[in-house]
This record gives sequence, C-alpha cells and structure tokens, in this order.
Amino acid sequence: MIHPTAIISPQAKLGANVRVGPYCIIEAGVELGDDCVLHSHVILGGPSKIGQGNEFFPFAAVGGKTQDLKYEGEPTALEIGDRNVFRENCTIHRGTHGHTPTRIGSDNLFLCYSHVAHDCQVGNHIILSNNGTLGGHVEVEDHAIVSGLAAIHQFCRIGCHSIIGGCAKVVQDVPPYMIVDGNPAATRGMNLVGLQRRGFAEDDIKALKSAYKKLFLKKDGNLATLISSLKADRPANHDPVRHLIAFIEGSKRGVTR
Repeated sequence: MIHPTAIISPQAKLGANVRVGPYCIIEAGVELGDDCVLHSHVILGGPSKIGQGNEFFPFAAVGGKTQDLKYEGEPTALEIGDRNVFRENCTIHRGTHGHTPTRIGSDNLFLCYSHVAHDCQVGNHIILSNNGTLGGHVEVEDHAIVSGLAAIHQFCRIGCHSIIGGCAKVVQDVPPYMIVDGNPAATRGMNLVGLQRRGFAEDDIKALKSAYKKLFLKKDGNLATLISSLKADRPANHDPVRHLIAFIEGSKRGVTR
C-alpha cells in the first residue's frame, strides 16, 4: 500500500490499511490513523496526530511549521480527527507554542488552496472552500461554511451553522446561524436553508428569526441593550437563541453586524 517513491521517516507511525501514493513525504513525529489515503505528492509534517479515514489529495501540505514570527523553535503540534478531506494544495500549520496545538475535528472538507493557520481551533462538519483562509488563532464552530477567497482575520470566531460569502473580509466574530458577506463583512440574513436542511425545529427557527430582527436589522442600536431586551423575551427560552446570546457576550473582537 506504500508506493516505492514515497519517503517515510522511521519515526513516523502508520495505522492499518494506510495507502501512500507516489512522491509523498511523511516526516518524523507523524501519527497516521487507520484507513488514511495519501494520493500523491502529499507532505505530512510533525509532530502531528492524525485520526482515521482522512484523505489527502496531491500537494496538500499538512503539519508544517507555523508562520508566526513569535515562534521560538519549541516543539509544537497539530491534532486532526477522523474522515476529513484535504484537497489539492491546501495548507495546515502546527501551533506556535507547545501548549496550544492547532486542532481540527472530524468530517471537514478543505478545498483547493485553503489555509488553516497556526493555533486555529476548527470543529466538525465544516467546509473551507477554495482559497478560503483562516488567520492564526481563529475558532470555527460546527457546520460553518467559508466560501471561496474569504479571509478571516486572526483571533476571530466563526459561529456554528453560519455561512461566509465569497471574497468576504472578516475582521470581527461571525454570529451563529447567520449569513455574512462583503468587504468589510456585514450580517446579511439568517442561514434559513441550512437550518432547515439540518433538521432544526420550526419553533427554534422562528425564535432565531425574532432574535435576528432584534439584534441585526437595526444596526445602529446598542448591542448590549438589545441583548438585555432579548433575554427578557420568549425566544431566549430556545437553545439556539441562548447559544447566539452567549456567543455574542463572549466576543472580544466584536460581532459582525
């Protein structure tokens, strides 16, 4: 299952039924789980712990050294879950410090030339489209979609079930369940189709609609005051609205409105 042109360090650990194609390089410190596939010309750097069933397409470079200029040469790490797909030329970097590895969950899709920078924390079922870029320390919650050529500033958070439009410039946190787009990005509406496809209850969607109208339609209102008002309303009894409120209250960079 290993092509004779592949170069694999003796200090790398490969699980069962791993397929390594032509001209791939697996460096020391890489732990590769069962049933992973490297098609060709893939580079896996370490230390990296990679789970089961991941698929790497040609010229993907995963586990490379951080680009952060504060890096002082200490061992750093990358942790990846299961069943992720890394398409051609995507790049994933290790953390900057030993105690903060870059982490990627499971069932994600990273399309061509997408980039996950150092210290990012990426959840599950996420799509990072062609040329989508996550700056350092970005956090992405489950089921988010980042469209092509969108750029996410470092330390931003991307809320669950949100969509970021193509070519968007994101410099603040993206609220859960919303659609943001533009340069600079602004909240354009709710991700209604996505919520319906993922089986959200109609009552929860109605509650989110009410929260959206209160928080985002009047962009000149004081957000803290609007949040206080929302907490006193019936929509705040629904779990998705509670998560939206907690996400906004936990923001350090401010929320895209």
